[in-house]
Amino acid sequence: MNLKKAVALKYAEGRDKAPAVAAKGSGLVAEAIIEKAMEHAVPVQEDPSLVTLLEKLEIQEEIPEELYQAVAEIFAFIYKMENSLP
Repeated sequence: MNLKKAVALKYAEGRDKAPAVAAKGSGLVAEAIIEKAMEHAVPVQEDPSLVTLLEKLEIQEEIPEELYQAVAEIFAFIYKMENSLP
């Protein structure tokens, strides 16, 4: 059985050097993270391979430079979604 996994990232432009892990978990914790994101209209992007890499980081740990491109693509996706809403 494959457990659902989730990693939440946070980034404050001008304050943070790089995005960091805000929350992570599997199973019920992952479901709660996703549910909380949806409650607050935070876009959710499914990328199992990226989650596998991000879940190795600690809470509050910034993502390493080698993941900047992948995470930048997710932030670009979120930006497009937010700016396409009426």
